[in-house]
Amino acid sequence: MEKVLRMASEKGVVIFTKSSCCMCYAVKILFHELGVIPVVYEIDKDPEGKEMERAITRMGCTAPVPAVFIAGKLVGSTNEVLSLHLSGSLNPLLKPYIRSSALA
Repeated sequence: MEKVLRMASEKGVVIFTKSSCCMCYAVKILFHELGVIPVVYEIDKDPEGKEMERAITRMGCTAPVPAVFIAGKLVGSTNEVLSLHLSGSLNPLLKPYIRSSALA
């Protein structure tokens, strides 16, 4: 769990994914369209990926991937991210991480 927490807090927006996950791809595209370039860790390509997946689940993520962290805090998986987006609550969380060119 320590490795996941350390990696999640290294940058403002971090997403743990699997390379073959279509929901992971959709969440990454959403962030890009909102002007945020997240740090993406594909846990299926990490030798400790299975342990990382278990740690993410223990943290309370409804699905192990995608697991989205903003400012080092677990936001959740696809359902939580999309719910925040549809309610208008995601943009304020992302505001510090939006590329300035995306604001123009």
